Amino acid sequence: MSTRTIHPLPPRDQRHLLAAEGWLELGNPLEATAELEEITPTLRGHPHVLEIRWGIYAHCKKWEACVEIANALVTLMPDHESGWIHRSYALHELKRTLEAFELLLPAASRFADNWNIPYNLACYCAQLGRISEAEEWFKKAMALDEQTVRAAALDDPDLEPLWKNIGKL
Repeated sequence: MSTRTIHPLPPRDQRHLLAAEGWLELGNPLEATAELEEITPTLRGHPHVLEIRWGIYAHCKKWEACVEIANALVTLMPDHESGWIHRSYALHELKRTLEAFELLLPAASRFADNWNIPYNLACYCAQLGRISEAEEWFKKAMALDEQTVRAAALDDPDLEPLWKNIGKL
């Protein structure tokens, strides 16, 4: 894997980024957007800014824009799993679940220690009716972080086809 250096934002822009993140955590995408607009225009395409912008658009359920931002994140930071996960999540929300699965699949080997990737692959397979494959991905996620995965799965509607078997997996 190639590694790309992500330079930190200057202090003034970093403050606006942190403020935007805070507003987003408080559920206020308008104030978060206002903070991002205070960032130096040439730095608004910085990966950390894009991460927050993705969160704002996801909060507002603007999934097409989320896919575009996540594609940029995958390009800018191919060695960070967030863009890969964000892109597939947005595609799934757009009812493009097969595409979500296919684009996340390469990330399973790239980020073999991240439980979220096999977990999401399990969700997508479950929604595609590929139950035995979903169970295999779910087992892989459980092997990485059983407690977190089990807690997440209990009320995840995407895994509903597996609920009756989760205790056995």
